Formats: sequence, structure tokens, C-alpha cells
Amino acid sequence: MTDRIVLIGLGGIGSQLLPSLVRYLSFRPAPRPLLVLVDGDAYEPGNRSRQLFPDDALGTNKAEALAQVFRGSGLAVQAIAEFVTPANVELVVREGDLCLLAVDNHPTRALVDRHIAGLTDVTLISGGNDETDGNVQLVRRREGYSVDGHLTEIHPEIGLVATSEVMPGTGCAALAAERPQLVVTNLMVASAMLNCLWAVIEQGSVPYSEVYLDVVHNAARSRSWFRVPASAP
Repeated sequence: MTDRIVLIGLGGIGSQLLPSLVRYLSFRPAPRPLLVLVDGDAYEPGNRSRQLFPDDALGTNKAEALAQVFRGSGLAVQAIAEFVTPANVELVVREGDLCLLAVDNHPTRALVDRHIAGLTDVTLISGGNDETDGNVQLVRRREGYSVDGHLTEIHPEIGLVATSEVMPGTGCAALAAERPQLVVTNLMVASAMLNCLWAVIEQGSVPYSEVYLDVVHNAARSRSWFRVPASAP
């Protein structure tokens, strides 16, 4: 079991994922991991239709608000009230972490992806969606080797987006206005991310590298591209 689980992004996907994640971790045998919540955004009235926060959290930082909610769950919970940037990514995602990436922009995905490519042992579970479809991608680094490839390798469009296209601080409300999202799609992606995390922790392996999700057809389709190191027999 990893010592730290880092959830980056507490918007439509992350806030829906968090309560079930906490329930799962709280009832596992000790020792339990430190849960790190990362988001520089504030909870706004426009977020209410698809994000899970207490009403008194309006106007407050998302990471701090949800850390306060779940600190009585039996888990140690840390809030980092910042967006992930080149200046802090090394402190946010560390060697040995299991990172759940639930952000809504490619520049942050690319930044985290590049960072973990330099780590020896780390697991990244990245989820995202458009209006009625989404995906969950798994990136495993084991002994300095990438088992599944990386986000930008499998989806080059993530790495091709200019970092200035979506700057930290844009806010979920503005992004949602440009790219509408539905609570049902957010919830489907959050559930698939939790399924993946459960398999990594409980079974030690996952028989896929990515899952495509379709709310309209209530469908999930997985695919794999496992690699064999050049040194393997």
C-alpha cells in the first residue's frame, strides 16, 4: 500500500470521487495512506449543478473545504490550496505516490505526465470527459520503466496544447461554459477511476491501460498496450 494518495483537481470528477475514495480507504486495514487534496480553485455558485461540496463552502478554496469535511473520517488529510505548476509539481507528486489526476485541462495533464516520467515508481490514474463521453488512463512507472506508456505518448493532443491555452486560475465555471459537462458523465469517470485504484491496491495489477466511457450508451470499453522491457527474456 502506498504511503500517499494524491488527488489533483476537485471539480466535477474529483469532488464526486472523493467521498467514495475516503469511505474505501477508511475501512481498509491500517496503516492507511495520507490523502493529499490539491486544487487552487474556489467553490462557486455555478459549480453546484455537478460538484459535491457543503453549502457553507461557497467562496472558499476547494481543497481546504473538502479536507475539513473528511478529516474526521479516520484518515490523515492534507490540503494543498494551489494549482499544479512547474514550480511545485515535484512537491505535489513524489516518488512512490498513487496520483489521481482529475483536472479539466491538457496543460496540467502534460505537466504531471512529464514529471512522473522522471520518477522510478509511481502510479497515475488520469480521468477526463467532454459532455457525454470520457476516459480513464493508467500510467505505471515500475523500477524506472513505463508499463503502459504515458499520457502524451498515447494521446499526443495532450502534449501539443500550448501551456497558455488554459492557465491555472481560469476556474471551473468559465471552463464549463466553454466545454459543457454533465454530472452523470463526471460520476461515470469518477467511478471508473475508483475501480482502477481499487484493482491497483487490492490486486496489484490492472488488465488494461485505458477505459473509454459513453454515458449515452451506458458503455465502457477498455484497451491495453502493455510493454515488455528490452532486457526481459
